Amino acid sequence: MNEYFLLPLASLPFPNINPILIQIGPLAVHWYGVGYIVGKLFAWWYAKRLAANPKLWPDGILPMKPEDLDDFIVWAAIGVVLGGRTGYVLFYDLARYIQHPLDIFAVWQGGMSFHGGLLGVILAMTLFSIKRGIRTWSLFDVVAAGVPVGLGLVRVANFINSELWGRPTDVPWAIEFPNGGPFTRHPSQLYEALLEGLVLFLVLRILTHSRLKLKTPRFVGGAFICGYGLSRIFVEFFREPDQQLGYLLGTNWLTMGMILSTPMVLAGIWAMATAKPVTQAQPQAT
Repeated sequence: MNEYFLLPLASLPFPNINPILIQIGPLAVHWYGVGYIVGKLFAWWYAKRLAANPKLWPDGILPMKPEDLDDFIVWAAIGVVLGGRTGYVLFYDLARYIQHPLDIFAVWQGGMSFHGGLLGVILAMTLFSIKRGIRTWSLFDVVAAGVPVGLGLVRVANFINSELWGRPTDVPWAIEFPNGGPFTRHPSQLYEALLEGLVLFLVLRILTHSRLKLKTPRFVGGAFICGYGLSRIFVEFFREPDQQLGYLLGTNWLTMGMILSTPMVLAGIWAMATAKPVTQAQPQAT
């Protein structure tokens, strides 16, 4: 009997959670949408707290006004949606959208790219900071510090939706997803939620509050970019590649996610390596 309990589990049961949190008539609220909204609201609230704490900034002088972040949340939402959709079309399924261009606007069918969304937000931050006379990298730093929470919530929603699951495996914590075929798979969505969400948030929290790196513009933003890239590359070894792309360059391991994340790691390392403390005498919009 004792030997039975020592045997590894074939798989863990998939928690059959309804992807729809609340439905009233034709109106349905999905966990995925809740994750996006809560993540954005948290990043906005957290950024305002960071920007309002004089202990975190050079000479105790705040880098921006609270209403600046109130206004920026609209810019950020537009950047995420437009950039995320454009990135998915270009990076993940271009052939399909060339044949069916009107499907580009069918966002309710799914298809968003984090890398494209990031580029969209970076463009939005650059334009907004120039317009408001805010140091661009300081805006990037305070926004990036709270983003991992939203990333983690969305990955949990991916798990609930039984999508973006991992590669087949026989590890004891493998899960047989209802639409993943007759295989036990890595719950790679939860790996991403842990690394891109919880771990990355805690690392950035240490940098902002213990190491006071907000006094060194672009260090926190660089740490976010590098940390996300490393986390994504690591998890891609356990995640099933997109069906329409598969593995790239004739390998059985290289994925589009790895290719798109590698420049992020390099850019993040550059940002941290070249970041220098500033004084308030220097121009704000840089």
